[in-house]
Amino acid sequence: MKLYCLSGHPTLPCNVLKFKSTTIMLDCGLDTTSVLNFLPLPLVHSTRLSKLPGWISKDGTVNLEKELKECAGRVFVDSQPELCLPERDLLDLSTIDVILISNYHCMMALPYITEHTGFTGTVYATEPTLQIGRLLMEELVNFMERVPKAQSATCWKNKDIQRILPGPLKDAVDVWTWKRCYSMQEVNSALSKVQLVGYSQKVELFGAVQISPLSSGYSLGSSNWIIQSHHEKVSYVSGSSLLTTHPQPMDQSSLKNSDVLILTGLTQMPTANPDGMLGEFCSNLAMTIRAGGNVLVPCYSSGVIYDLLECLYQFIESANLGTTPFYFISPVANSSLEFSQIFAEWLCHNKQTKVYLPEPPFPHAELIQTNKLKHYPSIHGDFSSEFRQPCVVFTGHPSLRFGDVVHFMELWGKSSLNTIIFTEPDFSYLDALAPYQPLAMKCVYCPIDTRLNFHQVSKLLKEVQPVHVVCPEQYTQPPVSQSHRSDLMLELQPPPMPYRRCSVLNLPFRRRYERVYILPELANSLVPSEVKPGISVATVSAVLHSKDNKHTLQSVPKPPPVPPTKKRKRVIEEAPVALAPKPLLSGAVPLEAFLATLQKHGITEVKVEETADGHILHLQAEDTLIQLEEDGTHIVCDNNEPLRTTLRDLVLRFLQKL
Repeated sequence: MKLYCLSGHPTLPCNVLKFKSTTIMLDCGLDTTSVLNFLPLPLVHSTRLSKLPGWISKDGTVNLEKELKECAGRVFVDSQPELCLPERDLLDLSTIDVILISNYHCMMALPYITEHTGFTGTVYATEPTLQIGRLLMEELVNFMERVPKAQSATCWKNKDIQRILPGPLKDAVDVWTWKRCYSMQEVNSALSKVQLVGYSQKVELFGAVQISPLSSGYSLGSSNWIIQSHHEKVSYVSGSSLLTTHPQPMDQSSLKNSDVLILTGLTQMPTANPDGMLGEFCSNLAMTIRAGGNVLVPCYSSGVIYDLLECLYQFIESANLGTTPFYFISPVANSSLEFSQIFAEWLCHNKQTKVYLPEPPFPHAELIQTNKLKHYPSIHGDFSSEFRQPCVVFTGHPSLRFGDVVHFMELWGKSSLNTIIFTEPDFSYLDALAPYQPLAMKCVYCPIDTRLNFHQVSKLLKEVQPVHVVCPEQYTQPPVSQSHRSDLMLELQPPPMPYRRCSVLNLPFRRRYERVYILPELANSLVPSEVKPGISVATVSAVLHSKDNKHTLQSVPKPPPVPPTKKRKRVIEEAPVALAPKPLLSGAVPLEAFLATLQKHGITEVKVEETADGHILHLQAEDTLIQLEEDGTHIVCDNNEPLRTTLRDLVLRFLQKL
């Protein structure tokens, strides 16, 4: 069993498992942190960004003025932002049979895998994962295509040039694997290969293994996966949460008795408590609004935003923010808010019960009805005529490199009354803000990550007790910034097997058993004989028939009767005779009783020698050796066939024939 690791990002995994003649890809996360090296794409022409000076090396030998721009002491690439793809050369991706998706954040690289590698398999995901994943992909494509850039910067990627660039460009890895965003046509083609599954539904793969998704409690439709054969079980745990938020709670008990547990997608903020962060979010938002400022929340169009809106719904009245408008701007804002209300069976119990009242499960429906929350596809059109300040704007993209958020950064960045509140943990907020410096607006960092922390994972692993744990190497050591915190890492016995991008792990358990079925008529013909009280054994002569990874024992076919003919048949064409099998022997030859029997038969001069496996009996007068071992008895006797036959019969007296 092998595991190929194609992504170095622990929360955006992409691994390939080879298990029992099947090749299974576990997630295909897209590492978008690479976009932080690019200049923002403004929706409205920005004179500030267009006047940035180009970069020339200190000695003047390298001039990349067209590709690289200097801004606030850092250098950015001036071209369409590029994304860091999973590794594509570690193994032939056209051999992948299935792709299992655990949640909508971990499927963003799907079009690169299904459309450009010769992939012909099936993708399995739950319905909310597919639908919300489609929205996030559509939004990403829309953000990129709204502001097209003519030139593509490639010279800076040359190894000799990259070496002399200032950081962080100098330290960027695998820059040649970075690619531009896919198109909507590729998205539709990729998602047409998805087959929908429900929690605990069992799907057979080629008769070899069975896969089944379990609720992971992190987002709508998010799953952990069980991959099992008759005798082995692998669990894949990715992006799970034990907190009580809007999705169905995590199914932990089904993870028990795993031979291997592959663990990814733990919280990126192990020291930040999500409840505390929500409280801080609300209080900073209220403070800014009361002072007459605007609040900008860069966020994804699905996920944490549902919890933020729910929290604000309860907070608005008590904080006297009843008249403040809330705007949600995204090309998919409307679909996202509506989808969250219709996936009732994927929600936690108390949200499910509301559907039968009938009430919308999420309170943002009421905010929309009362006109407190308005949603728009972009800043153009209706929004520009209805926009009033001070207000709260939720919009993407959290990297601040593309989307409507770029416009608000340019619009509000110069006033200290305004505040930007970061809630998504995927990007370093200092790197996100770098191209907008110097910045007067206040910045608040309230990362809300509900995924499992190290304490919760240790407790979970104690309960489910897998034999082996495999995880990204980042989880086996404390974070660089807090190297003294040994509680911010996985400490297990035996230690987990770490992986990094491009590593290939041989998973440490061997398949020892295979299930074989026996046909009723063959079973009927067996004659069991008792070897010990309560234990019977029977010999089987059969033909082993294997098809689609299912093995069946069938009766040996009888040769057809040969019709009598006058012509003499050629010898080769005669049917092979099925010989009756020799009887099997079981039991052991007891030394003392055997020596007594030999004596009765006139063999008295016996020298006994003890060996590691049993005994050697030397019959000196007859010049014969008898080796008595646990799994066999050998009689070495030259040119005396009658003696050999007699000794054989004496040995057989002590053994049982099957």
